[in-house]
Amino acid sequence: MNNRNNLVAIGSLLAGGLVFSIQDAIIKALSGEHAVTLAIFVRAIVALPVLLAMVHFECGLKGLLTGQWRMMLLRGGILLCSYTSYFMAFPALPLAEAIALYFMVPLIVTLLAGPMLGEKVTPAAWAAVAIGLVGVFVILQPGSGLFNPAALLSLISAATYAFAMVLARRYGSNTPSSVLSFYQNVVYGFGAAGFAGLAAVLGIKPPGHPSIDFLFRAWAWPSLHDAVLMGLCGVIAAVGMNLLTHAYRKGQANIVAPFEYVGMIWAIVFGFTIFGEVPKASTLAGMGMIAFAGILALRAGVKAGKKSAAKA
Repeated sequence: MNNRNNLVAIGSLLAGGLVFSIQDAIIKALSGEHAVTLAIFVRAIVALPVLLAMVHFECGLKGLLTGQWRMMLLRGGILLCSYTSYFMAFPALPLAEAIALYFMVPLIVTLLAGPMLGEKVTPAAWAAVAIGLVGVFVILQPGSGLFNPAALLSLISAATYAFAMVLARRYGSNTPSSVLSFYQNVVYGFGAAGFAGLAAVLGIKPPGHPSIDFLFRAWAWPSLHDAVLMGLCGVIAAVGMNLLTHAYRKGQANIVAPFEYVGMIWAIVFGFTIFGEVPKASTLAGMGMIAFAGILALRAGVKAGKKSAAKA
C-alpha cells in the first residue's frame, strides 16, 4: 500500500467526515420545527436513486437479489434506531457534546468483537475502553446538576451503531457496501413513515422535552428552504457513505481511521459558528480522551492482527 493511496484515502475520509458534519448541523437546525421521522423519510427518498445508481455501477441491480436480505433488514432496523436516537440528542445538547459521545462507537465495537466475532480483546484494547469511559464520565458529569439525560441518546446511538457494524462483519462481509446501504435506506424510509403513522393513530402528542418532541412532532409540510435542506441530507448520506467506503478500501485502516476524529473538530466549528455554542472545558477534555482511546484501541487491534498472522 503506497503513500499516495493513503493520502487519497485520508482525503476521502476527511471529505466524508465534513459532509456528514454538515448533515448534523442541518438536522439540528431543523429540530425545532419538524419531526425527526420526516427528516429521515425525505432523506431516504432523495438517497434512493443515488444508491440505486451506486448498486448498478458496483455490482449491477441483480446484486439486490441476495439471500441475506433478512440480515440486512435487521441491520437496517438497528441503524434506524441508532440514527433516530443520534438526531434526537441534537435539540437538547450542544453539537460537540452529542457527537463526542457518539464517537464511543469503535470502543463499543472492541467490546462486542469478543463475544460476537470470537476476536481476542488485548489488555491494551481494554485500557483504551477504560480511558474512553472516563472520557464519557468527564463529559456527562453524572451526579452533578450539569448532567443532561439526553446525552444517553448519543450513547444509545453509539451502542446500536456498533452492534450493526459487528453484525455486518459477521454476516455481510461478502455483500457489496452499496447493497447494504440500499437495504438500510429502504428500512429508513418505511420505518420512519410507519412510526410517524403509528404515533398519529395512537394520538401521541409531544410532551414538551426537545428530544421527545423531535420524535413525536406531527409531520407538517416543510417550506421550500427546509425541504431543500432535508433533501440535501439524502445526497449527503449517499455521497458521504461512498467516500468513507472508498477511504477504507483505498488506504490502510490504522493510518486512515484516526482521521475520523476530525469530525469532533467540525462539531465544535459548526456548533459555534451556526448555533453560538461554546464547548465547556470538561467537554473538550472528554473529547480528547475519547479520541485518544479510539486511536489506542485501533492500534491495539492492528498489533493483535499482525501477531495472529505471524503465528498462522
